[in-house]
Amino acid sequence: MALFRGVWSVLSALGKSGADLCAGCGSRLRSPFSFAYVPRCFSSTVNSYPKKPLTSYVRFSKEQLPIFKAQNPDAKNSELIRKIAQLWRELPDSEKKIYEDAYRADWQAYKEEINRIQEQLTPSQIVSLEKEILQKRLKKKALIKKRELTMLGKPKRPRSAYNIFIAERFQEAKDGTSQVKLKTINENWKNLSSSQKQVYIQLANDDKIRYYNEMKSWEEQMMEVGRNDLLRRTVKHQGKDDTDEY
Repeated sequence: MALFRGVWSVLSALGKSGADLCAGCGSRLRSPFSFAYVPRCFSSTVNSYPKKPLTSYVRFSKEQLPIFKAQNPDAKNSELIRKIAQLWRELPDSEKKIYEDAYRADWQAYKEEINRIQEQLTPSQIVSLEKEILQKRLKKKALIKKRELTMLGKPKRPRSAYNIFIAERFQEAKDGTSQVKLKTINENWKNLSSSQKQVYIQLANDDKIRYYNEMKSWEEQMMEVGRNDLLRRTVKHQGKDDTDEY
């Protein structure tokens, strides 16, 4: 309870909700938003750390995306992110400061909780915790990255001819377990003639072109919002034998 009272005191300084915080902000922000950040509880085995708070722009995007989706149900996430990014760029510094102050307060609460946990650990627990954190961070980092890219509307990677064939035939297969189905489909692929495989190869090539064009547009959008860290290191021109680095 002491933990929650401590965190609540930080949050209370900001206000109970985004609606309270944004009083007087005008109509530029399209919905109420909450800055509430509550660290996770920890067991005596010390099996997790609190989640890092969202940055000012990410939380703004996360809050605005459902609203833009409701207003534009047929639009792609990438198109919505572009509109949200434009709204963020046009947001006055005084209104951006609300998000930035909330992030700094959440970050301070996060650091204080980390310090509180570490002070209570024995040397053996510290060693165990370091090993556990290393393993969990690798797993969570990949998951968080994937979720962020999905939210930002990153295009799906192109499928191979074999994967397209599997997806098509797997839906048609009715009997047997997934493992049995995949084994049967794999045998069917091996038995296809070159001309039959060429159909799927062409579909895969078309999908590569789709991915190349969508990624080019998406990366331009990411550059506009200052997310150069999401750009690919090298992008070769699309050609018969060219490949992209992801």
